[in-house]
Amino acid sequence: MKKWNKGVRITPPTYSDAVEEKLQQLKKDGVRLPSRHLLRTDEQLAGIRESAKINTALLDYINANIREGMSTAEIDHMVYAFTTDHDAIPADFLYEGYPKSVCVSINDVVCHGIPNTKEILCNGDIVNVDVSTIYKGYFSDASRTYLIGEVSPDKQRLVQVAKECRDIGIATAQPWTRLGDIGAAIQEHAEKNGYSVVREFCGHGVGIKFHEEPDVMHYGKKGTGMMIVPGMTFTIEPMINMGKRDIFIDEEDEWTVCTEDGLPSAQWESMILITENGNEILTE
Repeated sequence: MKKWNKGVRITPPTYSDAVEEKLQQLKKDGVRLPSRHLLRTDEQLAGIRESAKINTALLDYINANIREGMSTAEIDHMVYAFTTDHDAIPADFLYEGYPKSVCVSINDVVCHGIPNTKEILCNGDIVNVDVSTIYKGYFSDASRTYLIGEVSPDKQRLVQVAKECRDIGIATAQPWTRLGDIGAAIQEHAEKNGYSVVREFCGHGVGIKFHEEPDVMHYGKKGTGMMIVPGMTFTIEPMINMGKRDIFIDEEDEWTVCTEDGLPSAQWESMILITENGNEILTE
């Protein structure tokens, strides 16, 4: 059936008859499924992939240029310049009032660190750089945690396990499994390594908007939550704390999120597409 919106036809997602039959049966069984508008069309996926290419190239560019002695404001400038040079827009800029083009979170800052000229990268720091790109109306999102200079073994291990949590989440995100399976797998890996998972922030649908359904929790119970089906695009972005999971938001800027105990936190984020046979990593 054709779908119409303000006189414009929206092309339905394209997948096999077997997938459609399975969706219809699951619906009859009362299984929680994503809304159809969250299942991407071929046209949408083409645009999302182009945005994702810019987003990943930006993180590669940061990887080649980030250094000790650099201010976080310089990182913000790099992000803005690279993004706009590629005819794209930093999605962070002015999103819900956020004042910069990127989030830069150092050591005990969990997320949403606001770049400024006074904050300087130092030897031994771990730094998460979270970039999001709008290209021709399509959104992409990813982050990496970078090591600055000689980083202690404890911090290196935290960063490595956080990356493993992201990778385990991706491996678990298969068609016809549940969103709760992702969270359960991530939580298990983090906790068996002696770390904790931040629960106040989660992954999310992304592609047509910056933040869409579904919420993708990084903790939880296997076999629960929305069914993962072909055509969905969302992020997996666990925030892993060296100490306890408790956090607080800076009262002055109302953005910067820090660990309550002052111990470091690390994060890796990728955006994926669920396919009929598995998933495709769009950003990393």
